[in-house]
Amino acid sequence: MSAGPPRHPHGEAWLAEARHAGALATGVVYPCSRDALAGALEARDAGLIDPLLIGPEATLRELADRASLSLADCRFIDVAEPVAAAREAAALARDGAVAALMKGSLHTDELMGVVVSRDGGLRTARRISHVFAMDVPRHARPLLVTDAAVNIHPNLAVKADIVRNAVAVGHALGIAVPKVALLSAVEMVNPALPATEDARVLTEMAQRGELGGAVIHGPLAFDNAISLEAARIKGIDSPVAGEVDVLVVPGLEAGNILYKALVYLADALAAGIVTGARVPIILTSRADSAASRKASAALACLVARAAGRSL
Repeated sequence: MSAGPPRHPHGEAWLAEARHAGALATGVVYPCSRDALAGALEARDAGLIDPLLIGPEATLRELADRASLSLADCRFIDVAEPVAAAREAAALARDGAVAALMKGSLHTDELMGVVVSRDGGLRTARRISHVFAMDVPRHARPLLVTDAAVNIHPNLAVKADIVRNAVAVGHALGIAVPKVALLSAVEMVNPALPATEDARVLTEMAQRGELGGAVIHGPLAFDNAISLEAARIKGIDSPVAGEVDVLVVPGLEAGNILYKALVYLADALAAGIVTGARVPIILTSRADSAASRKASAALACLVARAAGRSL
């Protein structure tokens, strides 16, 4: 007998909380494929976003008609080209007309190039980074994984902002004092593994109160962050072992492998956003499940509202 699909109680709680607060005004940037348009409309139907579709209106209406998708309650800004749509979306977010952005079918580089540009108006004092909020069946706590999508080889200063951004997401999810593990392959500082030295310095920065309201420790290997018993066996005394909320990976490759392993081998639900900009940005993928797309929209809602952006 099939056990049925895995339950994701944390993801369900995020959805319920986001719905309770009401739909968030969201600029959907160039959703000119069936998957991209359907993803935005699924989030609308779930009561999460109030979509403003930014792209060629005639094309979008034709696409919706062919795919039998309802455009009820959707607003449009008619823009022909993807990069122009990204620029229009950034201007709307900068001016407060939308409280979040959602990537459509344009390339991620096209959208993020506008977001990080000096004239895009969305940069803040922090480095932009990506956070996955993950609900892993059989694991009691939700896990935030960062950065698995934006910063390829972050240096120490970038990692500090990656930590700050993830801590802010944790606060938005109701985690009063997130416990953050700075991951590497080993628990001791090793000159051959630069991530271990970065983890040592970041731990010292956290002890001085420089990284926000969180408990931060590293370097830690994955097993010692997740399992208190593994930490005890190795004689590791860590304030985050077995109770970790945030896993900070040494680089994008490690993070990408980790989150996909959790999704495909452990049936995890992954909700992902770009943070550190003036508004959260939902980066959807054709491979994302409907549940993942909705959870990502819910995460953006919670982060936007925690920052006081609730259009």
